[in-house]
Amino acid sequence: MIFLEKITDKNVDNILDIIFNTKNSFEYEYISKNVDDTKWLARLFAKYLKKGDIITLNGELGSGKTVFLNGIASYFNIENDVCSPTFTIVNEYNINKEYPIYHFDVYRIKDSQEFLDDIGTEYFEDGICLIEWGDEIIQDILPKNTIHIDIQKDNGNINTRYFKIWRKS
Repeated sequence: MIFLEKITDKNVDNILDIIFNTKNSFEYEYISKNVDDTKWLARLFAKYLKKGDIITLNGELGSGKTVFLNGIASYFNIENDVCSPTFTIVNEYNINKEYPIYHFDVYRIKDSQEFLDDIGTEYFEDGICLIEWGDEIIQDILPKNTIHIDIQKDNGNINTRYFKIWRKS
């Protein structure tokens, strides 16, 4: 396992190749100094996304989960700003004819059983799944290949965000 190797503009392509093309454990850190940094990282992630990829985004309200998702959306030319589907639970974005992007916000889901009963896991294989609050609510039903992104605000600088990107094998 790589322990909190920092992602930089010089090593980002190598790290993203590891993240998306291996099943190994990893743990990386990225420090975003502003919204543009967050969107830059998200657009690079989007370049590697393929059908069956699952990413959870975890962090307190206002930490940057939706900003990250907007960066992914911009890569795929999704014209409308992405918003969290808090009340609908899932939004579907058709990026091409092969597969959609599913954006979940499971904040209002009680637990994984409710997710299974109301939504199911068919989405996990049908497209790209981006799940806000996934680790906190449905972690026990997520596949092992899930990529987890924890975002933490810096209390001293309102624009800085700390990203921890990880997977356990």
